[in-house]
Amino acid sequence: MESASQVWNALADALGQRYALEREVGRGGMATVYLAHETAGGRAVAVKAMLPELASALGLERFRREMDIVGSLSHPGIVPLLDSGSAGQLLYYVMPYIAGESLHDRLERERRIAVGDAVGIVREVAEALGYAHGRGILHRDVKPENILLAEHPTQALIADFGLARAIGAADTTKLTKTGTIVGTIHYMSPEQVREDRTIDSRSDVYGLGCVLYEMLTGAPPFVGRTVTDLVMKILRAPPASVTAVNPSVPAAVEQAIARALAKVAADRFATMREFAEAIA
Repeated sequence: MESASQVWNALADALGQRYALEREVGRGGMATVYLAHETAGGRAVAVKAMLPELASALGLERFRREMDIVGSLSHPGIVPLLDSGSAGQLLYYVMPYIAGESLHDRLERERRIAVGDAVGIVREVAEALGYAHGRGILHRDVKPENILLAEHPTQALIADFGLARAIGAADTTKLTKTGTIVGTIHYMSPEQVREDRTIDSRSDVYGLGCVLYEMLTGAPPFVGRTVTDLVMKILRAPPASVTAVNPSVPAAVEQAIARALAKVAADRFATMREFAEAIA
């Protein structure tokens, strides 16, 4: 595996005269994030370099196809793809750097979010996801880290369609052999946990339902001492009542969350619009 300095140098060479790397700003289970600036215009951008395990399981041609799909998305609630490429075995993509914080950061600070604010965030994200679903594009990794709360204008944005699409297209057998968990399991639908070959927009509905549950209660619907314990709860256990934890949540919102978190996809909302209307 290449060292951090080797990755930095390879990425800087690949970006060439288009972007100037500044510093590493984050490291997750599937990518390392760097802050950079466009050399023409100076706009701040986030450069995401996929970890070698994911790059190997995905491959360059499949990566290019997925990035072409992501690049076709144009919606004010979706952080757009600006650029993508490769440097040897290194795969990367570029998106605007959003001033603000992620929903994950806000939850780390506040733990819970007021009902009105939480519903507003979910409705904005649902609209953006519904737009993508209408074009046959799933996100597959809806979670607080991928929801950005922009400062100007104040808006919730869904990010990382690129990484999520790459995970969905990768050869998961290669990843599981290395012990890599694909996706963020706390927000994965039962069908994703089972690694069903066919999933649809209702998996994103489930993920967004998990996000709303966490905003209102302070924790995801399911937690476990081990991955196996967590998987069994996702597949079989009902989530704890939202109102039992937070009595300020209206009954209609709790009922909508329960439907979004149904174990069987057919029992969930068929569209993001239906989910958004149910919590309005």
